[in-house]
Amino acid sequence: MTHTGAPDAGAPDAGALHPEPPGFQIRPAREEDLDVIAGFEIEIARASFGDEAIEDPALHRKRVAGALGKPGEVTLVAVAAGTPAVPVGWAWLSGRTNSLTGARYGNFRSLATADVPGRGQVAELLLEAVLQASDQAGFLHLTGKVHASNLGMRALYRKFGFEATHITMERRPAAWAPGPAGPHGPPGPSGSPA
Repeated sequence: MTHTGAPDAGAPDAGALHPEPPGFQIRPAREEDLDVIAGFEIEIARASFGDEAIEDPALHRKRVAGALGKPGEVTLVAVAAGTPAVPVGWAWLSGRTNSLTGARYGNFRSLATADVPGRGQVAELLLEAVLQASDQAGFLHLTGKVHASNLGMRALYRKFGFEATHITMERRPAAWAPGPAGPHGPPGPSGSPA
């Protein structure tokens, strides 16, 4: 998914990740959030890779810990107003540079929410904060990936102006039957399976 837009000249400063509706707040992720964030990253991996998901909490914790406070990395959590120490959502944006053009863009790496009342609101607040951070960084282009079966995230992306631009195709050797008689044989003349 890709989002393109011009920075908002009237955007609030980088420390102002508000306003939020009553009930939830967005704040920068902290070291004490890492165990909960690692859980969110595992859920994202499961949604994206199924049985092939990497579910090692220590690995996810290490990846995220390396991004906390690092220039070009935006790591945010959503917390319920009454329990600000317990994240109920997580988002991660990384600044990147196009190797061919040198242009800076945002790579929207993660968004996950706990199964709590107001879950949709939490996801929207986090995505709004990511877009604000992207605008503040001056990114005119923002990319994010989502698994084809993740209809909720695809709908959220569309709601915020993202559009599909690339499709990743995979081939699993066990699922491909050679020959035109197989269920997934070679493409026919129109590009569809024969």
